[in-house]
Amino acid sequence: MATQHTSSALPAPALSAAYPMAKPGYGKRTAPDQRQPMPHDFSLLPARERYVAAFVDRLADGAAMSVKQLAKQLPLYGQQAISSALTALSVAGHLRRVRCAVSAGDEMRWVFRTFWSRTAHDNEWWTTYLTTENTKQAAAPDNAPPPPWVPDEEPPPAPEDPGTEQGAESTAVPQQRRPVQAPDAEAASPAADAAPDMAPDTPPRSEAGPSPAYLALARLGHEDRRLPLSAGDCAALEPQAAEWLARGVSVDYLISALTAGLPAQVDSPLGFIRKRLTAKIPPRIPTADTTSPGTPGPAPARRILIECTDCGRPGQPQALPDGLCRPCRTTRQPNTDNTEQAPIDPTDAADIKAHMNNLRDLLKTV
Repeated sequence: MATQHTSSALPAPALSAAYPMAKPGYGKRTAPDQRQPMPHDFSLLPARERYVAAFVDRLADGAAMSVKQLAKQLPLYGQQAISSALTALSVAGHLRRVRCAVSAGDEMRWVFRTFWSRTAHDNEWWTTYLTTENTKQAAAPDNAPPPPWVPDEEPPPAPEDPGTEQGAESTAVPQQRRPVQAPDAEAASPAADAAPDMAPDTPPRSEAGPSPAYLALARLGHEDRRLPLSAGDCAALEPQAAEWLARGVSVDYLISALTAGLPAQVDSPLGFIRKRLTAKIPPRIPTADTTSPGTPGPAPARRILIECTDCGRPGQPQALPDGLCRPCRTTRQPNTDNTEQAPIDPTDAADIKAHMNNLRDLLKTV
């Protein structure tokens, strides 16, 4: 049973006019069924959680919800404290972190969202709401923006001189494929092959930009400072990352799989990423070519996976009560399964104590 804290929490800082917004489709999402703002909102929470909750509650939809951005705006606490506060708010029923799979063109990518509710809800409410949200998104048309790593196509430059308009057009427009002609017809038109300088120049392969797999590896150091990769490291790991993309996953999914659940310190980023690329390679997704001719393929299904607020492990809403996976829930709340533990025999406790005293005596220097 929750007890009300009599000590008032410090007022949350005012929202900065330059508070960053997340990319389209990411960031904060306000859940329905909330009461109106009251002066004593979050009064049952500890001081740190009240401080963070009051700030998050005033953020607009689409605001960035990363721990790093929140820590920049909340000077009283660091990133570790903010992360712990968000975990506590998830257990209290105020937020859930989810991954939503949306299609962007010919590929699927994952967007990360944080659903926030001023009114605390139980696990059944969150499971029902996220399931309904998943159904709505599956039926809605997909207007997702293109992935951020795809550069925009630049229009061809306009000709500077009207006199050179015809020449510029001949070099900008690719040469059309000619129909197959008889040998005598080909011999009758030697002028078509007499102007090789008019054919469009084909850029060499070396001038092509980096592949999506290379760009994904290069982004790892920006996503998490524990995974800095040099240009040589990215080139060495590019074939393995390209194999992931060839199996039907998106660049965002690849980056998320490589950065989720990192240890406190990574001594060798190159070896660590190579091991993850080998051990966690996903199964190959069947392509549309496997369907029978004339049969329309199924519409791209959207899925919502809830994330563990503590470690980021994805799963179904039913498998993550309180927004926590089983290991994190057991760590925060021992004996979660309500299993009765057998009492320790006093004789065994005395034997253990005597054994430990004996070990301490052996470790003493003479």
